[in-house]
Amino acid sequence: MSVFPKMSFQREVEEYLTKVFRNNELIAALGTQEVESKYQSLLSHLSHPPSFTTVRVNTHLASVKHVKKLLFEEIQKQFKGLCVPVLEHPKLQDILLIPVIGPRRDLKKHASEVIVGAQCGYAVLRGAHVYVPGIISTSRFMKAGDLVSVYSDIEGKCKRGAKEFEGVKVFLGNGISELSRSEIFGSSGPLNGLGIRMIEPVYLSPSFDNVLPSHLFLQNLPSVVVSHILDPQPGERILDMCAAPGGKTTHLATLMHDQGEVIAMDKIAKKVKKIKQNAELLQLNCIKAFCYDGTKALSVEKREDEQEGPPFLPESFDRVLLDAPCSGMGQRPNMAYSLTLKEVTSYQPLQRKLFAVAVKLLKPGGVLVYSTCTITLSENEEQVAWALKTFPCLQLQPQEPHIGGEGMRGAGLSLHQLKLLQRFDPAAVTLHGMDINSLADSREDDLISLANKDCIGFFIAKFIKSNSK
Repeated sequence: MSVFPKMSFQREVEEYLTKVFRNNELIAALGTQEVESKYQSLLSHLSHPPSFTTVRVNTHLASVKHVKKLLFEEIQKQFKGLCVPVLEHPKLQDILLIPVIGPRRDLKKHASEVIVGAQCGYAVLRGAHVYVPGIISTSRFMKAGDLVSVYSDIEGKCKRGAKEFEGVKVFLGNGISELSRSEIFGSSGPLNGLGIRMIEPVYLSPSFDNVLPSHLFLQNLPSVVVSHILDPQPGERILDMCAAPGGKTTHLATLMHDQGEVIAMDKIAKKVKKIKQNAELLQLNCIKAFCYDGTKALSVEKREDEQEGPPFLPESFDRVLLDAPCSGMGQRPNMAYSLTLKEVTSYQPLQRKLFAVAVKLLKPGGVLVYSTCTITLSENEEQVAWALKTFPCLQLQPQEPHIGGEGMRGAGLSLHQLKLLQRFDPAAVTLHGMDINSLADSREDDLISLANKDCIGFFIAKFIKSNSK
């Protein structure tokens, strides 16, 4: 039940991915037809948003029950009394799940059109309104207060300020313009603020603009799972190597009851500022964020300056999270993936550099969790096979909670090793829509099961370091 085109790639990337998902190990286990069907299903799923919006409750400040009540009232207000439930997750007790209603196929399209960039369009499909920087073009005579239909320019072909666009565009829903065309494009300086207030999106998800900002953090379900798997304890020293924008960092601090130390690093100053802002907003004091390149975070000799930041001495941390920079192919929705093959294949060596530093910074007996939001073998299962061969001190560990699928064949790992990995595969369920009637008829257990599977593409591996060699 696909309403959007399958995720598309540059030709070289498509050829590369085809080989990954038709590898000999997979074909031997599942057969050519099943392998092909799963791959095509994955491409369809990736172009659609997940079935649920996931929010993590800041349990440092409020109980899940209290925030659930406030959120339910907010959603009723936004959805004008439409009864959409807010669900608690039985295994992830600090998150709330809101079913996404859609796709809605009966929306009437208006003559006045607004074209937005692909990234803005994906945000709209997950519940956002349209902000002015995301608007590329509007109809010639659009005025403030007009009913408009909003479309995404998924291929990036529309010229800024165009009065019409005949290229590939995907309908996102209807909204009300907050500004006229001349106000959007006639301004001398860059405009910010709300451009289109969405009133009939194709996928109905709540907007979280200024909604309980100190109590909620919008986060994909597998990203929440990662912190639970690392399982930080009060009083420990934790390293989050590639931490921006701070979702996992703040989650780790919350799980530790803000007791101990969470060191967060990112090499882009603007992103480090965002980590600090999020820590302040959520009132977490044990986080220390530094602008630093994780590949250079290991110091071979003790420094005399007593500085608390990086680089660090070997075996400085009880637990390390390496949520590595990756090709990001698991993010949803995405209809046109823009990276070149050279860019896609550049991540594996970078991840290995970071991984080698992470192992040295970890204390014996410590836990290392490696994760990505991508679907390739080279950045996931191949990295695990490489790590186990390169670092004899590492042992693969079971994960708790384990709510995704097992690892994917193709990297030479044993079936036992694959079972210890956790790969969230959006194609694990049939792509289907949800309306109010089907939602009302669904059992809560079935909805939770759907939320566990129909999320972004993601990968998690957990290791323990057995000795200091």
